[in-house]
Amino acid sequence: MIDWARLRLSWGPRMLSILRIMMGLLFLQHGSAKIFNFPEVANHRPYVLLTLSPGLAGILELIGGSLLALGLFTRPVAFLLSGEMAFAYFMRHAPRGFFPQANGGTLAIVYCFVFLYFFVAGAGVWSLDQLRSSEPAARFAARRSA
Repeated sequence: MIDWARLRLSWGPRMLSILRIMMGLLFLQHGSAKIFNFPEVANHRPYVLLTLSPGLAGILELIGGSLLALGLFTRPVAFLLSGEMAFAYFMRHAPRGFFPQANGGTLAIVYCFVFLYFFVAGAGVWSLDQLRSSEPAARFAARRSA
């Protein structure tokens, strides 16, 4: 029989790290598509720095996705990216209709709330934030659970 409590205690912090890494890489992909058109997207708008999208949004997604994937400055970066996704939803998707499924804003909402979760929960045990921690107890706990 599976001991769910023990499984949660041992794998919960690891799965938080895995979720953070995957979300960071996916978000990084959005930024690289906006700035470098890689991976190539149909109807790519040319990159212009002083615009909201693809300019500022592309930079936030590229740098923020990289930092999230590495687990570096996770809480402030996640808070910033959560706000970016909320802003993107209300500026781009909400005017098209009330329901996210109909207005194309489902992914923006998912990113917004997952990033908000990272702001509260932190980076997990497999992160540069954990290595930078000045608390020896936190480093010991990270090594013990890994």
